[in-house]
Amino acid sequence: MASSMLCRARCRSLAGLCTTAGRSHHSTPKSLFTKILLQMNQRFYDVEVFWRWSRWLKSRRVQRKNAYFGFTQKKFGVNIAAAYYVLHLGGSFRFTDQSEWVHANSRGKFSYNFLNTPDSTIEEVDLSRTLINHNGLDNIVSQKTLRSLSVQGCPNVDDWFLARLHVFGESLQELDVSHCPRITVGGLVALQHLRKLRRLDVSSLVGVSSPSLVRILLEEMLPLCEVTGAEYDQGFVQHDSMGQLKEDTVTATKAHTDSVSAAQRR
Repeated sequence: MASSMLCRARCRSLAGLCTTAGRSHHSTPKSLFTKILLQMNQRFYDVEVFWRWSRWLKSRRVQRKNAYFGFTQKKFGVNIAAAYYVLHLGGSFRFTDQSEWVHANSRGKFSYNFLNTPDSTIEEVDLSRTLINHNGLDNIVSQKTLRSLSVQGCPNVDDWFLARLHVFGESLQELDVSHCPRITVGGLVALQHLRKLRRLDVSSLVGVSSPSLVRILLEEMLPLCEVTGAEYDQGFVQHDSMGQLKEDTVTATKAHTDSVSAAQRR
């Protein structure tokens, strides 16, 4: 993202330079240097237009993938609509009263046999590496028996998404939000409402700068939950404005580590 913004800034700078050069040589034949600048201006402009168009198409695709399946709910019920939405995204699920998972094949095709069980609710959902976002949750909030949810590697899962998971506070036991680039500490704090949570994977969250401190926070909020993907010695060292180690941070982390180790020995 930073490199894209820098590239666009350079494009605009070159465009301004070329425009000025073109105006100054309007009444005289353009030099080779000016012609090159003008050609570069056009090419950079084309690149920026293409980039904006590509970004718009990507945003539109995400919106379409997460559209509300209201018509499907009215015709087939909320359970079938939720199941169809998961398959539509390229995910998989398992009904509460069944042992087999339902998923699409490599071509995105899937069986519609799940239409024959409109009264079955979903117990487990795997939406790893799909385009789900917080709007798409409208299609599965009806599944009050949802016990396991994986959104590993989903580029659009953010803090708003995590904040909306409170609707599964009485059912959700396993949650995998690893490798989601938009998640920050603020979103993880919202998980405090998931009191039934027993397993949480927070591996490789680039938006979290101090995984060890986040683990301490999560264990305080969810004492019965096993937090994985954030070790106690992972990124807990912080420095103040003078470049000196913050002793209180290290002391607090070490004390918590010792207490957990003592509890485990008991």
